[in-house]
Amino acid sequence: MRAITYTATGDPDVLTLSDKPVADPGPGEVRVRIHRSGVNPTDWKSRRGASPGTKVDPPQVPDQDGSGVVDAVGEGVEAALHGLRVWVWEAADQRPEGTAQEYALVPAHQVVLLPGSASFDLGAALGVPFLTAHRCLTVTEGGPTRLGPGTLEGRTVLVSGGAGAVGNAAIQLARWSDATVITTVSSPRKGHLAARAGADHVIDYTQQDVVSEIRALAPRGVDTVVEVAAAANAEIDAQVVGLHGSVAVYADDDGAALTLPVRSLMAPNARWQFVLVYTAPHTWKLQAVEDVSAAVLDGAVRVGEEAGLPLHHFPLERTAEAHAAVENGAVGKVLVVVTD
Repeated sequence: MRAITYTATGDPDVLTLSDKPVADPGPGEVRVRIHRSGVNPTDWKSRRGASPGTKVDPPQVPDQDGSGVVDAVGEGVEAALHGLRVWVWEAADQRPEGTAQEYALVPAHQVVLLPGSASFDLGAALGVPFLTAHRCLTVTEGGPTRLGPGTLEGRTVLVSGGAGAVGNAAIQLARWSDATVITTVSSPRKGHLAARAGADHVIDYTQQDVVSEIRALAPRGVDTVVEVAAAANAEIDAQVVGLHGSVAVYADDDGAALTLPVRSLMAPNARWQFVLVYTAPHTWKLQAVEDVSAAVLDGAVRVGEEAGLPLHHFPLERTAEAHAAVENGAVGKVLVVVTD
């Protein structure tokens, strides 16, 4: 079968198209014929590594997220899974079996049924962005720990960078859960995308005073901030977070140090929560997967230009270009077409 692998960390050009034998699933595994592979920032960061040029053995297939059809099941796995459409999460976490290949071996608990009403594009876009967004939306004092209709009713959520993949997911999940959603963007184009995702209020931080705009919309402050640039936005977040509010930080500002005004954050008992899906509690992950799956079944989450998340497709042999696109800040979701 065709597979993308790399044997040393580095730039996108370390990714090569190779011929790999199709392996049978082991105990507790399924084999998925991959239709789409989703590319996330953590995928290119893992490929680049802390020290480019480091040997990788066994060869690594990149990409955590994907979608496809279960092609075979291993010992101890329900035979009824065979032939079902699924989406895949964390396929390559501490494993060499990412989704940038025609057939991937995946632990059975890391495949989720994908209804016929949902495209393979949507399935491959769910994993990292939507699980990250779920975590960010459920770390506030008093919960909720689960998402769904009514769970965020009466809450105000601020999504920093609403045109990004995680920002888009946070807007869609928050709206599904009946929150009021405010988002910040850096251009009219991104503002249109955030509005299409479902944001109630869009603020262009290059043209407007963010703090005064948010305070006018939420006089008591916001309950949850989904933060993509903590170091740059720390002062803003400190001024708009409400009583018992939280700031959930899911991205790194290129290693920038974070400075917080202690006294002003003590008064509201504000919480700063750092988020990385791969090391988050396992019990939370299972709940998050259930909630995201429920949102898909409800038709509450979408992808594409009309949903505020433009799609960029690359064939398998151009996976290096797909990684470069994400690394260079492509707006929207980058997908590798493995099987059409």
